[in-house]
Parts: sequence; structure tokens; C-alpha cells
Amino acid sequence: MALLKVKFNQKKRVKLAQGLWLMNWFSVFAGIIVFSMGLFLKIELRKRSEVMDNSESHLVPNSLILMGILSCAFNALAGKICYDSLDPTKFAKWKPLLKPYLVVCFFFNFFIFFIALICFLMRGSLETTLAYGLKNGMKFYRDTDTPGRCFMKKTIDMLQIEFRCCGNNGFRDWFEIQWISNRYLDFGSKEVKDRIKSNVDGKYLVDGVPFSCCNPSSPRPCIQYQVTNNSAHYSYNYQTEELNLWNHGCREALLLYYSSMMSSMGGVVLFVWLFEVSVMVGLRLLQTALESIANPDDPECESEGWLLEQSLTDTFKSTLESLKKIGKFNQVDAGSEGAEGEEGGKTPAITTVS
Repeated sequence: MALLKVKFNQKKRVKLAQGLWLMNWFSVFAGIIVFSMGLFLKIELRKRSEVMDNSESHLVPNSLILMGILSCAFNALAGKICYDSLDPTKFAKWKPLLKPYLVVCFFFNFFIFFIALICFLMRGSLETTLAYGLKNGMKFYRDTDTPGRCFMKKTIDMLQIEFRCCGNNGFRDWFEIQWISNRYLDFGSKEVKDRIKSNVDGKYLVDGVPFSCCNPSSPRPCIQYQVTNNSAHYSYNYQTEELNLWNHGCREALLLYYSSMMSSMGGVVLFVWLFEVSVMVGLRLLQTALESIANPDDPECESEGWLLEQSLTDTFKSTLESLKKIGKFNQVDAGSEGAEGEEGGKTPAITTVS
């Protein structure tokens, strides 16, 4: 028994073809939107590539860009097929290509669903990428005179100001690295010498943070040096002065920004996938309805359209049997080739004449 069997007359076939033509051009527009989303995400990731450890995060925008291009191409072609299906002479040239095209559409829809899943599941990989990237970027904050790294200070400062964050996991991350360049340190000062000697790696570490960590909403001037020293400042307690510095780390802020963006894009892609599946099902019904017309000379006669010629179970069994036959055929070919090789490899008997 056929799956999703529907009876059609000429009027219904024309309406189905016109509806599919319209849906395909909507899908072309959706493909342009997906392409634009991928391009926008790629630009956003490129803007902060200095604080990202690797290029794994570009898998999502690259996939969205590819999906948008393929969606425009496939749906424009499907729209042309649906338009030509109203004319039997024009549809005749598309008829042998419809089955291969529907197979390609099936795999394309699987690809779309896979991209939607990636958009929702990339959070873990993105978190690791940001953690390592921000940690390395903070180490180069002081290298304002080093070629190739002189931009890092500006990048980190702008990042902390824009996303209202401080450090990788929090402002204490700045206490563990030397973020002040040696160029601006007085090595003749006893305080500087003592701080460098007290550190195993010979670095100048302070309980201070860059100015970009300061919260402009704080009711008092920003305290960015001796942050943990309550006695160094009047009426100050660093554990309760929550408005003085940004409390959130930049990893958390960037992760929330990008993951929410990817989740929204995943929702759009999932909607596009449902729309594409509907188009594929409609195109399959149109194909079978046109091919099952009993009398081609009478276009007004009724016909039947279906999604699968057999039930889902029977289709699966027949596909499995076809695969087994192909496997047996290959085994027979391999066996016959081996037998020929053995016969060809026999050495003739050598007779000795006494």
C-alpha cells in the first residue's frame, strides 16, 4: 500500500504546481537570509579572532553560507520544474531528472537538519576556544611595542568596554599576569625590584586591572590598583564594592553573545528545514501525480500521487534486499576474478626425459 496516497484531478494538479512554485521562491528568499546570517556571523567571529584559539567556530558560518547558496540553487531549479509541469511538452524534459533530483533534495534536507543541530551544540567547543584565546590574548596585552601584537591592548580594552566584562573568568585573572609593559616600569625603584624578586618567573605582578575593567556606573572613582587592599582606600571594601569593576569574565559574556546568536540562527534553520521538507514532499506528490496519468491525451483525467510507492516497512525491506544483491554481486565478481587468477597462475608440469 502506497504511503500518503492522494487523488488528483487537473485542477488540483495545477494548484499544487502553482503552490510549489510559490513555495520554492519563498525558499530562495529564505536561502538568501541564511546566507546573510552566515556572512554576518563570520564577520562577527573575524572581528574577535585575536581572542579565539582556533578556527573550529567558523564551521557554523561556513555551513550557513554553503547552505544558503545551495538552497537558492536547488529551489530556483525546483521552481522552474514546477512552472514547466503545467505544460506537458516542457515537463517531458524534466521527467527523467526528477527522481535523482529528489534524492539530492533528501540528502540536502539532512544536511540542513545537521546544520541546525550544530548551531545548538557548538556551545562547548566555543567555550573552550574562547577560554584559551582570551588567556593567550591577555598575556600579550603589554606587548604594545612588539610587531604583530601591538594591537592586542586595544582589542582587549575595547572588548571589555563593549561587553562590560573583565579578564577571562573575572578581574582576578589580571593579578596572575604582567599586563604592564617593562617600558613603563622604573627598574631603579625599590618597589618594582621587590615585586619582581618576589615572583618566581621574574614578572611584575600587581593586584590591579586595566582601566577598561572599570564600571562607569560606580558611584566613586574607579579603583583599579590595589584592588584587594581595603586599607589603601578610604571607606572601601573590595568584597562589597560590586559596582567598581565588572564582575563577569569576558569568556562568559562572549559565550552568551555568540551562543544566543547561534541558537537564534539554529531556530531559523530549523524552520527552513521544515519548509524544505514540505516542498520536497509536495514535489514528490506532483511527480507521481503527473506520471500516473492513465491517458496523457486527456489532461483532465484523474491520477494518484504518493510519497512512497509501498509502505515504509516494505520500502525499507526492498532497499535492504537491493543492497544485499549488490553485495552478493560484488562477491561473485571478486570470486570469479580470484578463480581466474588461480587458473592463470598454474605452472605447467615439467617432464624429464631420461
